[in-house]
Amino acid sequence: MSNTLKAIHLLEDKLKNLLTNYEFLQKENKALVKNNTELQFLLQEKEQRLNKQQEQYELLKVAKTIEGSKENTRNTKLKINALIREIDKCIIQLSK
Repeated sequence: MSNTLKAIHLLEDKLKNLLTNYEFLQKENKALVKNNTELQFLLQEKEQRLNKQQEQYELLKVAKTIEGSKENTRNTKLKINALIREIDKCIIQLSK
């Protein structure tokens, strides 16, 4: 009988430990999920800011190129020619 009681007490102790670990892991999982959600939101904000900065940088490059500094005259001419080709394509599409 004492072996059976010892086995039951051992089983109860193991079950209590498992339940304690389960509750702890549940709380930890909730905290990690919350943290993950916050980090994903922050990442999304950073990506949007990066995209805006890249757009502004591209606009600045175009403005500097069109501005026509002496060192960028070749780039300026190429950009103007590309813009003219784009305008011509738009005119052709509008005239159809």
